[in-house]
Amino acid sequence: MSPEQDLVLRSTRVCLPEGTRPASVLVSGATIAAVREHAAPLPSGARLVELGDDALLPGLVDTHVHVNDPGRTHWEGFWTATRAAAAGGITTLVDMPLNSLPPTTTVDHLKVKRETAAPKAHVDIGFWGGALPGNTADLRPLHEAGVLGFKCFLSPSGVEEFPELDRAGLDRALAEIASFGGLLIVHAEDPHRLAGAPQRGGARYADFLASRPRAAEHDAIRALLEAAARHPGARVHILHLSSAGALPLVAGARAAGARVTAETCPHFLTLTAEEVPDGATEFKCCPPIREAANQDLLWQGLADGTLDCVVSDHSPSTADLKTGDFATAWGGISSLQLGLPAVWTAAKARGLALDDVVRWMSQAPARLAGLDTKGAIAPGADADFTVLAPEDTFTVDPARLHHRNPVTAYAGRTLNGVVRSTWLGGRRVLHDGAFTGPHGRLLERNTPAP
Repeated sequence: MSPEQDLVLRSTRVCLPEGTRPASVLVSGATIAAVREHAAPLPSGARLVELGDDALLPGLVDTHVHVNDPGRTHWEGFWTATRAAAAGGITTLVDMPLNSLPPTTTVDHLKVKRETAAPKAHVDIGFWGGALPGNTADLRPLHEAGVLGFKCFLSPSGVEEFPELDRAGLDRALAEIASFGGLLIVHAEDPHRLAGAPQRGGARYADFLASRPRAAEHDAIRALLEAAARHPGARVHILHLSSAGALPLVAGARAAGARVTAETCPHFLTLTAEEVPDGATEFKCCPPIREAANQDLLWQGLADGTLDCVVSDHSPSTADLKTGDFATAWGGISSLQLGLPAVWTAAKARGLALDDVVRWMSQAPARLAGLDTKGAIAPGADADFTVLAPEDTFTVDPARLHHRNPVTAYAGRTLNGVVRSTWLGGRRVLHDGAFTGPHGRLLERNTPAP
């Protein structure tokens, strides 16, 4: 099925860069050709899709997804992850370099990853490379092969094939990446703070929370910003920021001219430590879900622009790895399909607008990854759309989710926002729960428009 030629999507609520208004969006092939007034005459021969009061959003861009394929496909895979993405209104995801075997740390490993993903992509897929001890010489070749940037850990990653960088290794990676204008994205927790924290196994969430103290994030972010300052032009991005106490560090560095951005995640914005039942390891992630007062400050960080993006950090595993012991259970929240309704539900309750959610979950992640044709409904952009019924609600049933293993911290929650359909490059790839794909492309830096 080819992209529609001269297709018009019409809605009373189109989320445009300048704000939401009634509009008609003209699509030619796989590209947005024009945005016109709601009642504008149709071009000759154009097919009209009338959306009524359902909101038309730019397709979401999720730059933090652990697909785990190949090698740990029983945890997740490109087929299941991209279907879950499409069902959640995400039209572009960027795959993390770890939890797959091999990790994306050399050009040859990137080739394996791309060959695995190509026949299974229901949405467009980009790739992060990995920065590890000893692979500095691989970074420029990976950049030239099209990865969108490089991920590193400052504390143990949880998998032995992706070790963390020490302070000297971080400096080497930053120097190399800055030399070719690349981006380093960083899991920022300090290993010494983690090692010194109380480590008690068992079912109590309070014990797990104490094992991942706020100071671990603060010290690691401070060290990262100091390292970036030693390398002119270095561009760094802080992943899954959970402690609001780090926000002044980010704001101060940015005010001083640092090229630093930061993200948070739906679970930090919608779930709180106070409500996590003991033994409920589906809530375990690193860094952890913190208290309600901390959550309020994260929302303030989004409102004032200190936090740029909201992305899933979808990190699934098989159900047997989610034991009742927080010390040994796999750390990761499965939320790829639920991020949009979860964030919209919380944003709406705080008096925020759908335009804000679009900025955090589509526009800013696209800009972070350098995907210039994503993240906006504007002439020349890819014709990627999410059709959302913002006032409709649903109750999360894990069995109805499309990621591989039916485990989620959102089970039983009632959320606002039902995804009616998802469009990729002018094609409807999901409609009323049915998929038409896979139709996704593999993206590189500066991938030309389709």
